[in-house]
Amino acid sequence: MIPAAFEYYRPKDMAGVLSILEEHGDDARVMAGGHSLIPMMKLRMADVPHLIDLQDVGGMSDVSIGSDSIRIGALVTQHDIIDNDALAAAAPILREAALQIADPQVRYMGTVGGNVANGDPGNDMPGLMQCLGATFTVVGADGERDIPARDFYEAAYMTAREDDEVLTAVTIPMPHGGYAYEKQKRKIGDYATAAAAAQIVKGGTTCASASIAMTNLSDTPVFSEAAGAALVGTSVDDAAIKAAIAAMLGDIDPTEDNRGPVAFKKHVAGVILRRAIERAWSRA
Repeated sequence: MIPAAFEYYRPKDMAGVLSILEEHGDDARVMAGGHSLIPMMKLRMADVPHLIDLQDVGGMSDVSIGSDSIRIGALVTQHDIIDNDALAAAAPILREAALQIADPQVRYMGTVGGNVANGDPGNDMPGLMQCLGATFTVVGADGERDIPARDFYEAAYMTAREDDEVLTAVTIPMPHGGYAYEKQKRKIGDYATAAAAAQIVKGGTTCASASIAMTNLSDTPVFSEAAGAALVGTSVDDAAIKAAIAAMLGDIDPTEDNRGPVAFKKHVAGVILRRAIERAWSRA
């Protein structure tokens, strides 16, 4: 539980961060809240000779709510999400999901930016951001660029962010319709055995649009376009929900581990998705 020796840096601005990244290359990593990276360092699963703490870098701790989008700085914590009443009114699914992450001690330090940037398939925010159609802003030596959340994850702990880039913000289109984040876990503080994010817009008595993403059921979060499409144009009855579950099961690729065998995980995924769809529809 003791990490290997490392050099610690706490620059005051992004220019200082990028300078250290340029100097040390693959040997340097940035840290926001540290609740993903530090445990990996302690278990010697990550070797980080040069650790860059972002806590003193300004401009990444704000939440801005516009008329058509919400911008969340990378250093905004899960507790900040829960405690922000204006944000909860604009996008209540964010508070609903954040309350299911780990425990209060972790939520006081764990950040939105760290949760989405690390590429851990068990983290809750990546799938949620895919469901919401979010965009991640990264900055590097060549400037700033935006990457859709649905294109960001390539494999476990591998993302479209380059090693010399820092994720600085998450931008979410203003959510509409019904929402739900459902999660099954073995105990408080654990990663999900399966989790589902759902957003459904109603048109009259039928589903006009639906967005569904799953967590910890593959080596990346899974945005299931087919599952959402199975609900569109229906009254979200039992047959439509079964079709959405079948489509989702075709998109995920769980592996056996201490949370259960593959068949159990698929069963749980179906149960959790049904709950998410039914609750989102009831709120639409």
